[in-house]
Amino acid sequence: MPSQVNPQKCSGCGTCAEKCPEEAITMDLIPYVDPDKCTECGICVIICQYGARDIEEVMKYVNRMASH
Repeated sequence: MPSQVNPQKCSGCGTCAEKCPEEAITMDLIPYVDPDKCTECGICVIICQYGARDIEEVMKYVNRMASH
């Protein structure tokens, strides 16, 4: 499941959409993650300076990288 956005923390800066390698994120007032395009790479979670992404996604990413 793609990372969830906390609308109370999201500034709407668009950095996650700009950095998504799969172009799975589009911006409205907050980001929308297209589940058909998202590969759960975790980049959006890591680069969000406002902590608006779910921490569980960070742990999934770390575990995936550790297993390679």
